[in-house]
This record gives sequence, C-alpha cells and structure tokens, in this order.
Amino acid sequence: MTTDLTTELDDFDALTARYRRELLAHCYRMSGSTHEAEDLVQETFLRAWKASRSFEGRSSVRTWLYRIATNVCLTNLENKPKRPLPSALGTPDATVGELDADPEVPWLEPVPDAAVVVAERDSIRLAFVAALQHLPARQRAVLILRDVLRWSAKETAAALETSVAAVNSALQRAHAQMHQQGLTDETVAEDLNPAQQRLLDRYVDAFWRKDLTEIVDLLTTEASWEMPPFTGWYVGADVIAELIGTKCPGGGYDMPMVRTDANGAPAFGLYMRTPAGHFEPFHLQVLDLDGDRVRHVSAFFDTRLFATFGLPPRLPADHDPSTSGTAGTAGTP
Repeated sequence: MTTDLTTELDDFDALTARYRRELLAHCYRMSGSTHEAEDLVQETFLRAWKASRSFEGRSSVRTWLYRIATNVCLTNLENKPKRPLPSALGTPDATVGELDADPEVPWLEPVPDAAVVVAERDSIRLAFVAALQHLPARQRAVLILRDVLRWSAKETAAALETSVAAVNSALQRAHAQMHQQGLTDETVAEDLNPAQQRLLDRYVDAFWRKDLTEIVDLLTTEASWEMPPFTGWYVGADVIAELIGTKCPGGGYDMPMVRTDANGAPAFGLYMRTPAGHFEPFHLQVLDLDGDRVRHVSAFFDTRLFATFGLPPRLPADHDPSTSGTAGTAGTP
C-alpha cells in the first residue's frame, strides 16, 4: 500500500491537478475568501512537496493533503478578523438612505462553482460559509472535518493534534453556534427546474429594462438584499425596488447580465453602460431562490470577481441580453 501511495506522490503535477479543486473548496470554507483560498492551496502543495519523501502511507494521500491544508488554514487565520456579510453586522435598514461603504472590512467572497469540487452543494452555499465565519478557527475546522468531510472524531483529533474529547466538545459548541445563526438543513436543488429558469430569464430582462414593478414581482415579499462593501442591507421587495430605483445609476437598457454560478447557486455578472457606449463590470449577484421567486441577493461590488469567475472584462455597445439568453454560463476561471 505504501508503495502505491508513494508512487502517487512521484507525479506531483498529476497530484496537484487531481486534488486542487476540492482543496480549494476546503480552504475557501475555512477562509471565506476565494483569493486567499488559492494562496492557501498553493502553500498546501508546497508543504506536501517538501514533506513527500517522509510520507509513510499511514493514511491516504487525500487525507494527508487535507491535514496539511487544514493546518495551513489555521496558521493563516491566527489573529485575523472574521469575514462577514453586511447582514451579520446588525439589523436591516428601514429606509433607503445614503450608502456607506467600508472597504476596510475583509468581506466574505463568493466562489465560482467551476473552480471547486464538492460532494454536497449545501456545504459551499453562501449561508453556510457565512455562518462558518462566526466560529473560532479551530471550531470551524472541526465542524468542516466532521460534518462536511465525514471524518471520524479520531481522524479529526489526529489532524488537529488534540484529543477525541476536545473534538467532540468543539463540535458541540460549533453546532450550537450554527443553530444560533439560523442555518437550516434544507438542501440546494441540484438543477434549476423550468419555472426557475423562466424566473431567471425574467430577472435578467427586468434589470435590462429597469422595470421595478417586474423586479418586485420576482422577489418574495420578505426578500433581502445586501451588497458588500456597503454596510447596509435591506428587507422587503418594495424597499429593494426603491434601492434599485434611487441608488442604481443605470437606466433602461444600461444593465445587461451574464450568467455564471457561485456557491451552488445561480449568479450574474451585472454590467453598466459607460459614456462611451460599451458595458463594464459593476457587481456580481448571487441569488438564493425560494421556489419560483428570489428570496435573497448578495451583490458583490468587487469587480476583481469578474476575472475570478471567467466573466468578460467588458461587453460591446450592441450587446443585448434579450437575444443571448441566460442558459449559458461564463467560462471556467
């Protein structure tokens, strides 16, 4: 067995290709940052390469890599603030006032579905990753290793160099904290049904025409909207329509969207028409659906994400989403 496992380590390029996407998902859950996760995966493989000659085959290579990655993440998280979404910072704004941005906050970031491999899509959705950020780093690691990767308490204790009793205690505290954050056990649908696909088509068209009445009709009554780095967040379809109507600079036929997928959910890169006529990145929306309505939108105003998601850096002036549809997704990053 040891010989076979050691042979796997001999071809490090193949090893990197085989495990990169699932390790990226793991490091993303731990860090809450797509960009940090990429660096953490690189550090994981560097440490693994340096330690490969001492690998004794007492576990699978995959388990060994996850142990390295977990400890790389724990080291990285020391003395670092948690990554929130605006909805974690306080109560929603009752009215639409001035928009206050706080670029100093290390905001939670979305991750492209195309960049990661996950066994269960629930484990990567924004609500789950956002809730993880409320946990101390070691509790976060325990919960991910036990509940997401399905490791035993003994395996988890060995990876974290602690006792089984300490692991069980940390998991209990983590579960209590996750419950306090209101995280449910409902699953994420594997595929959009026809009604949801029609919803997304209408959603793109409503923003393209900036039809506030249609946008309200596509939201649940108690839908919520947040948009880091702006600290405010909003609840209620009518309030969201007011936000879009008064604070969004685009008018009719100024805001095309390009479909992608983030955190196991439909997402869109929204572009804004420039004075020159073409369209440039404005924000990335990640949608949470409730049947054939939208119940939550996270709009990320970090235009670096467009490159991360393989979205075009600009769209031509004659781009028309009504003729391009929403079924196609952006390229793999």
